Amino acid sequence: MSRQWRKGTIDLVTGYAVFSADGRRVSRVTGVDFAIEGGFVTIRVPGVPRVQLVSAPAVRLITVEEEGEMEA
Repeated sequence: MSRQWRKGTIDLVTGYAVFSADGRRVSRVTGVDFAIEGGFVTIRVPGVPRVQLVSAPAVRLITVEEEGEMEA
């Protein structure tokens, strides 16, 4: 099964963070590619060499930039 990548903004619940391109831990990332898979969100942040993974309960809001459904 291949991932369905989308582009958008991800806001995380307080206490959760991902790494930004400059190495800071942030709770909001914009212009990222993401895929929702089995209770997790896989995130590709531009400028970060690795994908990052957060559990679905860590997500406050996902705003999709492309045409499609909004998911959280």
